[in-house]
Amino acid sequence: MPALDGNHTGARIGEQRKLARLTQRQFAERLPYSYSLLTQVECGARPATTDFVAACAKALGIDVTVLTGQPYVSELQRDRLAEAVRPIRESLDLYDLGPNPDLTVRPVGRLIAGAEDLCRAVRATHLRSAARRLPLLIAELTHSAWSTPSTALWQALASTYRTAHDISVKLGYYDLSTVALDRLDWAAQRASDPCLAAVRQYMRALVYFREGEYRIGQRLVAAGHSVLGQAEDTREAQAVAGQLHLGASVISARAESATAVTAHIAEARRIAKRIGDASETHWLSFGPTNVDLHEMSAAVEMRLYDDALAKGWKIRKKLPTPLATSRRAHFLVDLARTEVETGHTEDALKALVEARRMAPEQTRYHPAARETITALIHLSRRTPDTLNHMAAWVGL
Repeated sequence: MPALDGNHTGARIGEQRKLARLTQRQFAERLPYSYSLLTQVECGARPATTDFVAACAKALGIDVTVLTGQPYVSELQRDRLAEAVRPIRESLDLYDLGPNPDLTVRPVGRLIAGAEDLCRAVRATHLRSAARRLPLLIAELTHSAWSTPSTALWQALASTYRTAHDISVKLGYYDLSTVALDRLDWAAQRASDPCLAAVRQYMRALVYFREGEYRIGQRLVAAGHSVLGQAEDTREAQAVAGQLHLGASVISARAESATAVTAHIAEARRIAKRIGDASETHWLSFGPTNVDLHEMSAAVEMRLYDDALAKGWKIRKKLPTPLATSRRAHFLVDLARTEVETGHTEDALKALVEARRMAPEQTRYHPAARETITALIHLSRRTPDTLNHMAAWVGL
């Protein structure tokens, strides 16, 4: 059985609490959670959920990544993913230098197609492949957009910045993801594309959601709807509006506003019923299935685990084949967390194994997957080989 040492979020919470010279009871008084839950999380008996971690980070005045331990550098180095980060960082930094006379650039059509292909690769969770190809494509699109500006080129460049954000988040480089979103805004303005600008506000809202700043997240969603009002009432605009409502639903769930959750889910479902599956629109995966997934996620965030489990088991039976691998794997991690909370530990391990099988790069660096494995280790009287392998694989 792998030992639970300091390499889990609960232990890091305890370490930071001690550095702040707080006893467990003193710290619990600063949290919207019980003393009992805090003690269980610190020893690894309960998973450090994203909402709990955000509350602890806010109470301690530190970044969430200090508690989650991200990025997981040792594992990233073994997977040869860490070496891809610096070129991405550099490509984001050189956005304002204009055309590069030393660069040989592919035809515009191939560059635009390349931006779409990278979005597709991230949705298929081919992170290493996408990360390696991304810097050159950003450089080429930057050169072309400066040399022969067009709406299509600025839109494609904005898409690559969105891909940089997605990769950075999945690998745990949140500082880099913030830079990528700034660049996305810069390119969206030059494309005069309100839908892209709204997508950027949606993603910013999720950043603050992660940090536990729910009011700011709600304001950013509202800003996204506002900028979207400048767009024509197209299927694209409706899909983005629907996704904004889905983002607002999980933010409202964290803010413990059940009425707002119900309203946002209902509006997203109304839009999805009108336009059907729009997964291809800005690669947001918006559609009826994503509404169901967010309804389950909202139940998880409100700690209505029995309700979330019932929804999750129902969803699992009818997940459509075209659903992006990244979204499918994320659902399985959420389901595993719910199954641990409701005592279905064997089912939780099976869900994590399935998530690993379909999306190994994404699952390995997902904080919730690691914390659920930590909880399973603590709860298991005899650790099965499968759990031992999973724990070693994520670096516990």
